[in-house]
Amino acid sequence: PPRPALSPGDVPRSYQRAACPVLTALPCPAGKIHTPMEFKGELASYDMRLRRKLDLFANVVHVKSLPGYQTRHNNLDLVIIREQTEGEYSSLEHESAKGVIECLKIITRAKSQRIAKFAFDFATKKGRSKVTAVHKANIMKLGDGLFLQCCEEVAELYPKIKFETMIIDNCCMQLVQNPYQFDVLVMPNLYGNIIDNLAAGLVGGAGVVPGESYSAEYAVFEMGARHPFAQAVGRNIANPTAMLLSASNMLRHLNLEFHSNLIADAVKKVIKVGKVRTRDLGGYSTTSDFVKSVIDNLHPHYGA
Repeated sequence: PPRPALSPGDVPRSYQRAACPVLTALPCPAGKIHTPMEFKGELASYDMRLRRKLDLFANVVHVKSLPGYQTRHNNLDLVIIREQTEGEYSSLEHESAKGVIECLKIITRAKSQRIAKFAFDFATKKGRSKVTAVHKANIMKLGDGLFLQCCEEVAELYPKIKFETMIIDNCCMQLVQNPYQFDVLVMPNLYGNIIDNLAAGLVGGAGVVPGESYSAEYAVFEMGARHPFAQAVGRNIANPTAMLLSASNMLRHLNLEFHSNLIADAVKKVIKVGKVRTRDLGGYSTTSDFVKSVIDNLHPHYGA
């Protein structure tokens, strides 16, 4: 059925009321050619409004190979951390002269330090050994230069975590050629959006990678990459793996380890067996077929 109309404030309010929401993809409004002196978010999508309203500054995407599904690079296990409340997605665009559009990229010391510290804290907590800061400071010397400087300063506080830097275009190539060199990657907004999808393609696509976003008070769980085909809407052909794994991660965040493992193990078993796969993974099963198979694989646990 068609998605109900939402006012700009509806989405953030609904998520504030939820203890730990799961976010689905939301549409973006059409652009404008005027940036008001006081930013009110007219150009922002619902996702962007939600992130700003709840200050969901850290987006975490865990890219991990699925047992039984073969890709060019198997046994991958890397984490992409992205600052998602500023950068190129600040929704500050205007037409300075006829036919000339200016789009403002915002980088601040406070938010760059915050996301860098989040990345190193994450690496420490999860037993990771390396953090790579991804940037374009060779060209954007002030904006990305500030982001890189903040990452370098924070890295000095974590001597047990190896730190390296990499230019965004080289990072894309290295991910395709040798993704095993990466562990935790931290980067500004736009780069993270691109790298999320690129890395998702290494393990099966946008339909299999879960994601989560954090603020000091909230945690929102969603797909880790944008789904590439809108024509799947309403046709019962989309891959629900990413949403199911996101739900599993939400339960783990709420300390419901048993229930989280039930879902994750069932999903991974269905993919490993290979009899029920959606089109994006080379199969012919519907979304409903996949979900039913996951449910069927939950039953043995309940009977134990």
